[in-house]
Amino acid sequence: MKWSGRRQSDNVEDRRGFSGGKIVAGGGIIGLIILAINLFMGGDNTEILNDINSQLQQSSSQETVELTARDKEMGQFVATILADTEDVWSKIFKENGLTYKEPKLVLFRDAVQTACGGASSASGPFYCPTDQKVYMDLAFFDELQSRFGAKGGDFAIAYVIAHEVGHHVQTLLGTSDKVRSLQAKTNEKGANRLSVALELQADFYAGLWTRYNQEMNNILEEGDIEEAISAANAVGDDAIQKRSQGQVIPDSFTHGTSAQRVYWFKKGFESGDINQGDTFDEIK
Repeated sequence: MKWSGRRQSDNVEDRRGFSGGKIVAGGGIIGLIILAINLFMGGDNTEILNDINSQLQQSSSQETVELTARDKEMGQFVATILADTEDVWSKIFKENGLTYKEPKLVLFRDAVQTACGGASSASGPFYCPTDQKVYMDLAFFDELQSRFGAKGGDFAIAYVIAHEVGHHVQTLLGTSDKVRSLQAKTNEKGANRLSVALELQADFYAGLWTRYNQEMNNILEEGDIEEAISAANAVGDDAIQKRSQGQVIPDSFTHGTSAQRVYWFKKGFESGDINQGDTFDEIK
């Protein structure tokens, strides 16, 4: 994608200059396996995070790490994409008579402490609604290619950032609170269906952001949309379950199938209309 020369956000907290240590084996590793399955977190993963928080505290140590030229370039790329989300969502909110509050984005290595608890890079990128920050270890994108079969590329990273910022939008609009309230009143199966709808809407918002950003900045190059679709396809619940446990259990889905994730990203991109993002309609 075309990104050089545009504004970079001041809302990036780059903690990659410090290593957060490793998670010790034992009880904490089970939590990490669960977190690895729950990629692109958003919603009620706080309990899982807190379960491994003590493991992080026991094993974390901060060591200074020098950023390479590639690290610095990636930091600039992330700051540019975050700035693009700020510009797009400020525009969309203004069009709807609202004011957008910008989130922070934290880059880290290995492990990180958040207002939602402790997490490691194994959790994948995630959004914490308590402190309204997106957290990501860029090493995840190597895993996305090598372990999950995604094409990779810079727009795959942009898609993930846009997805996590989509969870921030849901927090600002009150959608996340409503979902948590409904989840507390239903059974596990019902709570999972609500979680799926929340995640698919974040995919829709990522597609919507792509459409607006293309119109505003002409960012897309050949293959970019395919990179986003490949990433969305790789992290569907069915694909992850098939790869990790050899079977698919639909009632346990929390993020949606590969086909659903691709569908809602494409719908956001093709429609360019925030009012068409009601992913909850099909579970009413």
